[in-house]
Amino acid sequence: MLERNIEALQRRRQREEKQASVQERIADAITRFTGSLRFVYLHLAYFGFWIIANLGWIPGIPAWDPSFVVLAMLASVEAIFLSTFVLISQNRMAAAADKRADLDLQISLLAEHEVTKLVTLVSAMADRMGVTTEVDAELAEITQDVAPEAVLDELEADKPPSESH
Repeated sequence: MLERNIEALQRRRQREEKQASVQERIADAITRFTGSLRFVYLHLAYFGFWIIANLGWIPGIPAWDPSFVVLAMLASVEAIFLSTFVLISQNRMAAAADKRADLDLQISLLAEHEVTKLVTLVSAMADRMGVTTEVDAELAEITQDVAPEAVLDELEADKPPSESH
């Protein structure tokens, strides 16, 4: 059962990856690369060479950006694009997380409903056999299905005003 569930989740993720647009796949690839040590090492070498060369420390190479204005501009433009790619990837990940959260909620509600039915069944069996327990006082509450809207309303009502939307 566990292996079947894991395989189903893997197939689902692979299908979602295949359904991603070309732009989303490019953004994900760029985000993966820019989040790697290889990217850091390339930048260390590139910016290190730029700085050392423009300080005049490499004989035979004239300084082309002695005030580092061009380097600053390139770094700023790169930062703008990289942050955009990261945001695109995060938006995709958030959408996938929302889908998983919806699935989790549906499974939890189904499990809660099934447990409620089992409690009702066991309670009826206990009544028929004349068995009483210390939880009999709680049975009325736990044999009722939970309405998700009521729970959300209660959670919203308990939030301080600054946290409400």
